[in-house]
Amino acid sequence: MIAYVGSRGIHQPFRVEDLDIVMPTLTSQGYLWLSPPGSGTRLNLNAGRITAGFWDGDSYYHALQLRLKKNLGRGPQIQGSYTWGKSIDTSSGSLVGDEYTNSISSPLWFNPRLNRGLSDFNVAQNLEITFSWPLATPRWRSGTGVWFLGGWQLGGVFAASSGVPFTPGIGGDALGVKSTDPSIDLPNVLSGPGCSSLVNPGNPRNYIRTQCFAVPNPITLRGNLGRNTLIGPGMVNLDFSIFKNNYIKRISDRFNAQFRAEFFNIVNHPNFAPPLDNKNLFDSSGNPVANAGLITSTQTPSRQIQFALKLIW
Repeated sequence: MIAYVGSRGIHQPFRVEDLDIVMPTLTSQGYLWLSPPGSGTRLNLNAGRITAGFWDGDSYYHALQLRLKKNLGRGPQIQGSYTWGKSIDTSSGSLVGDEYTNSISSPLWFNPRLNRGLSDFNVAQNLEITFSWPLATPRWRSGTGVWFLGGWQLGGVFAASSGVPFTPGIGGDALGVKSTDPSIDLPNVLSGPGCSSLVNPGNPRNYIRTQCFAVPNPITLRGNLGRNTLIGPGMVNLDFSIFKNNYIKRISDRFNAQFRAEFFNIVNHPNFAPPLDNKNLFDSSGNPVANAGLITSTQTPSRQIQFALKLIW
C-alpha cells in the first residue's frame, strides 16, 4: 500500500499561559524590547496572570505512507510500515500552551507567525516491522520429544524513528517581557564553519553545538532562531518474544497453557531523549550555561526480560 496523507487546519487554538506582557517595537532587525530589560510596562498593571486562548492558529501536514505485508510460506509472516511526513503549525497545544515537554508555554501571541515551525509532536520518519514465525512441529506421533519441541513461536517488533524537535533558548527574562510565564528568549544562529548542523548526533554530553549560537545585540532583541529548529536523537528499538503453546486436550480442545518469554529492548540500545532539561544556552545576562546541551534522560528503558504463563480457553 502506498498513500499520501495531508491536512490543512485553520482557526485552531493558540494557547498562551500569560498574555499580560511588555509589548516590543518592530524594527528592521526584528522585535525589540526596552533596554535595560524589565524597564517596560505590562499591558494591564491591575491584573496578574492572564491566560488566553485565541482561534488564529493554523497547521499543515503532508506525509508519504508505505505498508507491506508478506506471508513467507505457510507459517512465517512479516509486516512493515513506513511514514515520511512533516507537520508544521503555529501552536501544538489545545488545552494549555505546554501540552508537550518540548512546547513553548507562552508564545508571542501578538504575531502567531513568529511561532510557525515544526509541530511539537512532529516525527519526520517512522519505521516499524513486525514478524511472527511458528516453528514446525516434529512429525513424531507421540512422545516427550513432540511435547518439548512442538508449539514454539517466535515474534518481534522492530521500531526506528527520527527525533522530536525542540527549541534552545536564553534563560530568565532576558527580553524583559515581565510575564509570570516568560516565553522562551531565542538566541541568534551563526553560519560559520561546522554549523551546517546544529546538533552533535550520538554525543549526549554536548548534543547542541553551542558554538553555533550567539546572544543578540542588544540582548533585548529577539533572536533569529526559529521554533523547533533542532531535532532530538532518534529511536531504535527491538522487542523479541518466544511463546510455547501447550494444548491440554484433557480439559478442552482450546485450553492452552502458554509459556511466554518476552525481551524488551533486547539489544539494550540507549535511546537518548532531547536535552530539554539543559536547553538554555545562555543565562539572562548573556553568559554561556555550562551544562547546555547535556542529555540526562532516555526515551526507552534498558533491556527488560519477563516470563509469564498465560491460560487461554
